[in-house]
Amino acid sequence: MNRYPVWKYIIIVIALLFGVLYTLPNFYGESPAVQISSAKATVKVDSSMLARVEQALQKHDMRASGIFYDAGATHGSVRARFDNPDIQFRAKSVLEQELNTDPSDPTYVVAFNLLSNTPQWLQNIHALPMYLGLDLRGGVHFLMQVDTRAVMNKRIQGLQASVRSVLRDKNVRHAGISRNGDAIDIKFREPETREKAKDVLASQLPELALADGTDGTELTLVATLRPQTLAQTVEAAVQQNISTLSKRVNELGVAEPVIQRQGADRIVVQLPGVQDVSRAKDIIGRTATLEVRMVDESVMRGTEETAAVPFGSELFKVGKGAPVVLYKDPVITGEYIANATASFDQYHEPSVSIDLNGDGGRRMREATRDKIGKLMAIVLFEKGKGEVLTVATIRDELGSRFQITGMGSTEAANDLALLLRAGSLAAPMEIIEERTIGPQLGADNIEKGFKSTLYGFAAITVFMVIYYHLFGMFSVIALAVNLLLLIAVLSTLQATLTLPGIAAIAFTLGMAIDANVLINERIREELRGGKSPQAAIAGGFEHAWATILDSNVTTLIAGLGLLIFGSGPIRGFAVVHCLGILTSIFSSVFVSRGIANLWYGRRKKLAGVSIGQVWKPNA
Repeated sequence: MNRYPVWKYIIIVIALLFGVLYTLPNFYGESPAVQISSAKATVKVDSSMLARVEQALQKHDMRASGIFYDAGATHGSVRARFDNPDIQFRAKSVLEQELNTDPSDPTYVVAFNLLSNTPQWLQNIHALPMYLGLDLRGGVHFLMQVDTRAVMNKRIQGLQASVRSVLRDKNVRHAGISRNGDAIDIKFREPETREKAKDVLASQLPELALADGTDGTELTLVATLRPQTLAQTVEAAVQQNISTLSKRVNELGVAEPVIQRQGADRIVVQLPGVQDVSRAKDIIGRTATLEVRMVDESVMRGTEETAAVPFGSELFKVGKGAPVVLYKDPVITGEYIANATASFDQYHEPSVSIDLNGDGGRRMREATRDKIGKLMAIVLFEKGKGEVLTVATIRDELGSRFQITGMGSTEAANDLALLLRAGSLAAPMEIIEERTIGPQLGADNIEKGFKSTLYGFAAITVFMVIYYHLFGMFSVIALAVNLLLLIAVLSTLQATLTLPGIAAIAFTLGMAIDANVLINERIREELRGGKSPQAAIAGGFEHAWATILDSNVTTLIAGLGLLIFGSGPIRGFAVVHCLGILTSIFSSVFVSRGIANLWYGRRKKLAGVSIGQVWKPNA
C-alpha cells in the first residue's frame, strides 16, 4: 500500500543529482578578469585571439588562471581570468598595448570583467551560475524612448521622393506633389492621367493606400501609408535600434547586458557592473553612417599609399579592399537603404541583396548608368573614421534593388547585411529614465535577500518539526529538495536573478509548505476516522492531491498573467514564481511521499505514526 516501485526512487535520485550539480556553480563565486572584444564593426574576435592573449601575457611575465573564447557574443570575445585584482589591472594595460598597434584608433577593447570560478567539469555539462541582475550586482539602467514620429516622417519623405521618381520614369505628367500631414497629395489636370498614375503607383508602391480627391478645380490623388505598413515600419525601426545597441554595448565589456523592448516604442538597457554613466551614454548614443562611394580610378590600384591623392578624393587605409582612394561625394548614404539581406547570386555564391527607397534607387541609377565595369565601395563611418566594408565591380546599371557579390562565405554575407541594416540607429532615441546602482548596494541586497530566505526557511522548519514531529521533518526535507530544484532549474535556464526573484523564492517556500500542511492534516483526519496508520498515510496523500492541484493551478494562472502582461521586475518575479509552483508540486507530493514510504512502508504491524497530536472528537 505504501511502497514505491524502484523506478520512482530512481527518478527522485536523478532529480536530487540534477539539483546538486546545477546548484553548485552558484557557490563558487567570481574572480577578476578582463574581456577582449572588437572595437570595430568589421573586425571579429575568433579563437586565434586565445594564442595572442597568452603570448602577450607571457611576454610580460604574467599568467592567467584561465583563458576562454565566447563565440556567443556579437563579434566574439575572449576572457582571461586572474588570481587577484592587481594582476587584472596590469593585464588590462598590457593587452591594450600589445593588441592595439594604433592607440588613437584601437581595434580591440579590453574591459574589466568577472568570471565564475566554476570548475571545468561542471562547465562541460553546462552547469553555470545564474546571472545577477542590476539590483544585485550594481550598474546602469536606461529607459529609452524611440521617436516613432521621426521614423514615420523619414518614411513619408522617402515615399514622396519615390512617387516623384516612379511617375517620372513612367512618363506620367502631374501638376505637383506636396505633403499634407501624413499624406502625399498629387495634383492632376485630367482624370485619365490620374487613373494611369493610380495604376502605376499601385503596382510599384504597394505599401501606399490611394484615394481620389479634389483641391478646388484640380484633381488630386491622396497617398497614405497603409496601417500594417506603418506598424511594420515602426517595428523594424525599434528592432534595428535594439540590434545596433547590442553591438555598441559590446564595447563596454559588459558580460550580461539586458537590452529588451518594453511596450511599443521603448527600449530598456541594463548594464550590470558598469559605473561610468557618461561613457555608457556616449557609446549608446553614438551615431554611425554608411556611404556608397565610387572608386577614384585615376589612382592605379596598388599605388594608393604612395600616389598623390587627387583633390575631391580621399584615401582609406582600413577595411576590406583597402587601401583605396574614393571620391568624397557619396552616391547614396545609409538613410536610403530600406533593407539588406544575405542571399545567393546566380552562381549560388553568397551575396547581399540591398533594397533602396525610391529616391535612393534614382540616385543609384544615375550614378551607375555610365560606369559599368567601374569599382564602387561601401564605407562605414563611426567615431569620425571611415572603414571600407567592401569594394565591388559594377556589372550592370543598378536601381532600387541590387546585389553585392564575391562575399566569400555565408557568414561574411550575414555580417555585411547586418552592418548595412544596423550600422546606425534607425530612429533617434531619448533617455527618459536613468538609474545608477552601486556595487555595494547590490551586495547588501544579496545579503539581505539571502538572510530573509534563510530565516524564513528556518522558521518554517521549527514550526513544522514542533507541530508535525517526524512528518514535519519529511515536509522540511521535501521543501529543501524544492528549493534545490528551483535554483538548479533557474541556473540551467541561465535566468537573471533579481531582487524580485529572491522575493519569489521566499514566497515559493510558503506556497510549497502549504501543500505539505494539507497532506499532514489529511493524514490526521484519516487517523481520527479510525483508519489504520498505513491506510491513513495512503488516504492522506491521495485525498489531498486534488486540493493541492487546484490551489497550485489557480496560483499558476495568476503567475502566468504576471508573466504575460507584466514587464521588468514583475516578469522576473513571475518567472521564478511559476517555476517554483512546478517544482513544489513535484517535491511536496512525489518526494515527501517517497520519504514517508521509505520510512513507514516496510512496517507491516505499524501501531502509530509521528505526526503530532491527533485530536479526536471524543477525547
